[in-house]
Amino acid sequence: MKTLINRRSIIILAIAVLIAISTIVSVNIWGAEGPVTTLANAVSSPLRSLASTVASVFESIYSSIYRYDDLMDEYVSAVRRIVELERTHRESIDIAEDNLRLRALLGFRERHSGYEHIDAQIVDRSSSNWSSSFIIDLGSANSSIERGNAVVTEYGVLIGQISAVGEVNSTVVTVLDTTFSCGALIGESGGRATAKGDFAFMRSGLLMLDHLDENLVVRPGDSVVTSGAAGVFPVGLVVGQVEEVLRHSTGVGRYATVKPMLDVETIKYVYVITGFEIIDPE
Repeated sequence: MKTLINRRSIIILAIAVLIAISTIVSVNIWGAEGPVTTLANAVSSPLRSLASTVASVFESIYSSIYRYDDLMDEYVSAVRRIVELERTHRESIDIAEDNLRLRALLGFRERHSGYEHIDAQIVDRSSSNWSSSFIIDLGSANSSIERGNAVVTEYGVLIGQISAVGEVNSTVVTVLDTTFSCGALIGESGGRATAKGDFAFMRSGLLMLDHLDENLVVRPGDSVVTSGAAGVFPVGLVVGQVEEVLRHSTGVGRYATVKPMLDVETIKYVYVITGFEIIDPE
């Protein structure tokens, strides 16, 4: 096989040499239009055409590469514009949310002019399955808050209570936490009960309304607010709404489940009530 290839190579080379010599002789004898030259031109014409086509293809490829670079520049520029627009949009949303919050806070202050309160921001949240709490950016070194202070939103919704005060941060247990408890008033009747966190309901986002009087009419949708009993919380802070009225498994006494008015996981800013006028709940 190798010998055959070598023979073919020698034959092809010999033919090429003969064509070259014949072309030179033809040019010298008959001029540029001699028969050999004409034959050579006829043979090389397809090659020139192919070369022209190949050149066109490479030119097209080069143009495409150049255009690709332009498109990439345009793409990068478009992405940068989109990122900037998204940033501006987020800032606009934050500004709008702040305006709504401040307006609501102004209304809260007007309705409860006797309250003393301090603004706070939530900086961390509990990840425990046994409690419901968060950390705020206030402590003994930068505020006058104390353990037991009520923590509310700008709408007057009770979120929880200060459970521990650090130097620059404090822990707030939410109304869902098992350590939380407050006296409550129910619906238009003003019936009394105790709102408290319960482990069985905590992960469902509910708290318990216990010690319901047997003669008290309690319906789903009834509002639940703080009663001000024992002077721990101001009167009238919104806790939530009654979801369902049930009877204890022992068969003795009723209780209700309560849905907080706001999802504590979505709240960013809170207000700690450090002082208020105590009103006799009777």
